[in-house]
Amino acid sequence: MYRGMEVRGIAKQLHVVSTGNQTTEHLLTILSCIHPFIDVIHIREKNRSAIEIYQLVTRLIDSGVPSSKIMINDRLDIAQITMVRGVQLAHHSLPLAVVKKNYPTLQIGKSIHSSQELAEAEMQGADYVMYGHIFPTNSKAGLPPTGLSKLRDIKKQSTIPVIAIGGIKPNNIRQVLNAGADGIAVMSGILEDKDPETTVKRYKNMLSNL
Repeated sequence: MYRGMEVRGIAKQLHVVSTGNQTTEHLLTILSCIHPFIDVIHIREKNRSAIEIYQLVTRLIDSGVPSSKIMINDRLDIAQITMVRGVQLAHHSLPLAVVKKNYPTLQIGKSIHSSQELAEAEMQGADYVMYGHIFPTNSKAGLPPTGLSKLRDIKKQSTIPVIAIGGIKPNNIRQVLNAGADGIAVMSGILEDKDPETTVKRYKNMLSNL
């Protein structure tokens, strides 16, 4: 239902990725408010149990967030059961080709950090990749960013959409898009901001006007 063709060729997408640092109630409140300004919501809750993630997703949908906007990191079972958009795979996830074969209705994104990982993701049938981190960010403290030049190289090599992540702010979105990104992903820059609704609108306006 929500296959990769939905993303292909569509630029300037805004993805918001949960940080794992907020209570369920706080996250629900924020996402229920800001989802109209977001293209894709990633539920990335590494420290939550399966039942906790399932309850979070079902409550999001019950609150009015379209299931077609929700991607779940790694948890194929929950993505399939809740009939959301798809799943975001990491290096520790099941092989992408296996997922693609057994979960044909799910859109599949893959997090990558190199040209080799891009090639593998494309070969195995990823619908898009998420690449970073582009700029310094607290979520990757101590790790050097990949930078814009490598993002540009990745995009030149890619035949599928590339979503950039890591330290992206409204004031550097232009640089990221000029490097070729098909969209951006933001974590704490929106979800942990003191005014998430105003901030998400700034991101969306910048993406819409570039």
